[in-house]
Parts: sequence; structure tokens; C-alpha cells
Amino acid sequence: MSLGHACVDVYQGAVAALVPYFVAERAYSYAAASGVVLAASLLSSLVQPLFGVLTDRRAMPWLLPLSALTAGAGVALSGVTGSYALTLAVVAVSGVGVAAYHPEAARVARAVARGRHTAMGWFSFGGNAGFALAPLLVFAVVATGGLRASPLLVVPALVGAVLCAAAVRSAGSGARSAAAPAAVGEDDWGSFLRLSGAVVCRSVVFVGLGTFVSLYVRERTGGGEAAGTAALFVLYAGGAAGTLAGGRLAERYGRMAVMRRSYALTVLAVAGLVLVPGPPVYLFVALTSAGLYVPFSLHITLGQDFLPRRAGTASGVTLGLTVSVGGLAAPALGALADATSLRSALLPLIALPALGRLLLCGLREPAPPGTAATAAEPPDPRDPAAR
Repeated sequence: MSLGHACVDVYQGAVAALVPYFVAERAYSYAAASGVVLAASLLSSLVQPLFGVLTDRRAMPWLLPLSALTAGAGVALSGVTGSYALTLAVVAVSGVGVAAYHPEAARVARAVARGRHTAMGWFSFGGNAGFALAPLLVFAVVATGGLRASPLLVVPALVGAVLCAAAVRSAGSGARSAAAPAAVGEDDWGSFLRLSGAVVCRSVVFVGLGTFVSLYVRERTGGGEAAGTAALFVLYAGGAAGTLAGGRLAERYGRMAVMRRSYALTVLAVAGLVLVPGPPVYLFVALTSAGLYVPFSLHITLGQDFLPRRAGTASGVTLGLTVSVGGLAAPALGALADATSLRSALLPLIALPALGRLLLCGLREPAPPGTAATAAEPPDPRDPAAR
């Protein structure tokens, strides 16, 4: 499951990694380039909760290999399309493939993990590893062959489809039963919506930086394509490690404490990234990555625990919709960058994790299965993150 997740999510990272090449080869403005990211996110945002609802009702393991192929095909065609409209269309198709994959995959991963934060962290690690590899993959293919070489980017999709098909065959009826566990506990929509709001704030920061950090670092350091690719790789690669660390830290300190502190770290890290000049920008990119990714798998497990009767819906929102919504802000950031400067466009990203941190204030750990939802343990008054 983790390897298949990597092969699918490489295409979420690939769209942002292609932005500098669209700017260089097709002379896209910042707003036009960010529109490509929006196209990949918009349709995905709309359909992902629908896939979550469907997987709450019935098992659809066949979605896993099909969605991998769809995600890969759209990105592979993006460099050879003859118009801006066609480019938007094919990346939108890729976004639908990504949307179809996550709810079913997250539900099965939850059943296999059996409540262990570390196990879900490994599932999330696969997706974040795919994100991290995307800039290197795009650089290896497009920096040498240009956008016309983009069909080679379909290779991870082929590998992912084979892995997913093998997982479906080996799981058999066990996967079908895992995809529809018995509902336990009551849904807490109020807490879930507050959590989702925090994830949206995190998502706008993540997508905004994913879209523009490569161009920004090249502008700030005077480096070329390699400098920008390195920054994007640090942003994504740090997430792979941060996701695993998040699961372990949560088992020791609790999910809510870890999440609150991660959002606070992100405020400081994004401020350093935008405001501190010179090579230290790479350090702040790494710190930003840690702040964004440590709570990543915790968002998923908390969302599923807040909505125990709708695990597919919770997965579709926390793993898909709220993440994709970040792409909706990309054109606004691009338009602001065109009107002012790239640095000015990134300044608002400092405030968003602070808003996310406020939304997390007062949220309590969901009650364990079999207990009343209202009996959740109150926050530890000794924990400054709970105040």
C-alpha cells in the first residue's frame, strides 16, 4: 500500500515541479502557471469526497490500479499538448485519478493499521516519498529532453498499477471486508470541521510553496534550475521523514500536542523562508517541511476518529479535499506575484499556519472506540500546547 501510494502521489508533486518548465518553455505568467496547479486541484477537490462516500457504502478495490493509470496519463500528456486549455484538461484528469485513489486506499490502510499511528505513518510516508521524488523525476526527464519528453513520466503509473493490482489480488475478500468496517462510536462533525479548517490552512501553505518555492529560490540565490529543484526536493523529502516522526511523536506525546506545536513551528519557518536572504533559505525550507509534514498522518487518523461511521468520507476530506483546496489559492498568489513580486505573494503564507493553530485550540482527543464521544479526555493542563 505504501509503495502504491508513492507511485500515485508522485503526480501531485510532478504538477508543481513542471511549473518552472512551463514558465521557461511556454512563457507562462505566474498566474497562468499557477492555473495549471489549480486545474489539477479543482476537479480533484470536488470529486474526492464523492469517492469517499462511495467507498463508505461498498468496497471498490479496482479503483486503485485504475486511478494510478489515470493520474499518470494526465501528467504524461501535459508536456505535449498543443494549447493551454488542453494542458489544463489533462492535468485535471490526473487530479481525478489522484482523487479516486485516496479514500479507498486510506480506508484499507486504516484497517490494516488497527489504530497504530506509526502504521498509518508508513502509509502516509509512501505518498510523501512520491512527492519528494517528483522534482527529481521531472528534472531527470524534462531538464534533458524538454517538455516534449513528458510521456516518459507515465512509468511510475505503470509500476503503481501493477503494485495495486497485486495488492488487490493478494488481499481478496479480506480487502473487501476491511473496506467496510463496522461503525463504532458517534460522529463529531464540529471537531471534524475545525480540524478540516486547520488542514486547509496547512494546504494553502504547502501548495503555494510547492508551486513557487523553486522559482523563488532561483530568484533569491541566483542559482539555476538545479538550485530550484533542490529547494523543492528539500520541501518534499523532509516530509517523508516528518511523516514517520509524526506517528512516533504522537504515540509518546499525543496527537493534539504534536499537531499544535507543528503548526507553531511552521509559522516561524515560513517567516524565515520568505524574509531571511541567502543560502539559509534551504534551512528554512527544511524546517517548513517538518512543520507541515509531522502532523500529516495525524490529520488522517484524527479525521477518521472524529467520523468513525464515515471513515471513507473522513479520508476523502482530510487526505484529499482539504489538500486539494490549497490549489484553489495558487492563482491568487500567482496574480499577486505578477502585480507585485514573488516575495510579496508569499508573505500571506506566514499567517495561515497561525490561523490553523487557533482552530486546533480546544480540540480534544477523540474518545476510544466503545466509549461515548463526549467522554474524551480533557487536555493536560501541564501541556502548554493545549492552552
